[in-house]
Amino acid sequence: MYLPAASRYSNPAIYRRCGRSGLKLPLISLGLWHNFGGADSYENARAIVRRAFDLGITHFDLANNYGPPPGSAEESFGRMLRTDFVHHRDELILSTKAGYDMWPGPYGDFGSRKYLLASLDQSLRRMGVDYVDIFYHHRPDPDTPLEETMGALAQAVRSGKALYVGISNYDHAQTARALTLLRDLGTPCLIHQPRFSMLDRWPEADLLPLLEQAGVGCIPFSPLAKGLLTNRYFNGIPADSRAGHDPRFLRPEHVTDAVLARTRQLDEIARARGQTLAQMALAWLLNRPAVTSTLIGASKPSQIDDCAGAVANLQFASGELAEIEQILAS
Repeated sequence: MYLPAASRYSNPAIYRRCGRSGLKLPLISLGLWHNFGGADSYENARAIVRRAFDLGITHFDLANNYGPPPGSAEESFGRMLRTDFVHHRDELILSTKAGYDMWPGPYGDFGSRKYLLASLDQSLRRMGVDYVDIFYHHRPDPDTPLEETMGALAQAVRSGKALYVGISNYDHAQTARALTLLRDLGTPCLIHQPRFSMLDRWPEADLLPLLEQAGVGCIPFSPLAKGLLTNRYFNGIPADSRAGHDPRFLRPEHVTDAVLARTRQLDEIARARGQTLAQMALAWLLNRPAVTSTLIGASKPSQIDDCAGAVANLQFASGELAEIEQILAS
């Protein structure tokens, strides 16, 4: 039987309030996008989740389509809940999403009330829980009125099947409208999940200021730029890496000499700070007031240890930030 580490809550500073809500999230959260589906090793996935919880990572992020096959990551996590976390559900923040293609026909994709609420019911069954803590709309729907989509999120909360709601992949204008609608419905948006990293900075211009002003948390996904903000590719593309075998997410042509030149310079700064490049990349995001947590992925437990180590040094000297800006602008 799995017994969580007694020391998992020994550092209360690793939790941060999400926007102006009463909910705290760990600075490092674990996403189950890759390596947790039915095609992956269940025991490895289980070891990753256990290690995360032992380190105080209480937030586990899923979506209806995570796998492969779609839905299987929720099924695997539900199995872990039954075997390892049956007495710890109230210590966990579980989030899931709906918005991408999930089943055949016109009702299994995007943002209609029918799709979102049916998908949430399916997610609850797969995980074997009565509710999720956060339910997201995964991407904007160009054809469904935003009033309908946000109304479905509010209904999920009113029904008791979700405690909070969030949005993901929404741009500034879409976010502003969604926040207004949810507030008017009495179900304020808790959190926004955008793609954001040192190498992909689009939220900085207007999305982050909007979230900070509105009191909405931000949890960047792909904070390590699909592995580019690690030392994994410094000596070529490993055969077991994502770039080496899975062209859906990181292709070899993304690992360019120009990118590697920048990441090697960033690595030098990280080493001077006593951090790995991954740790510094996470700390750089967490240095922003609007960012509540960072959403990492992992293929083995040791990567959890590396990323969790970021919280040991979140402060940057002004000279460090200036040097990082110079590198990123090059």
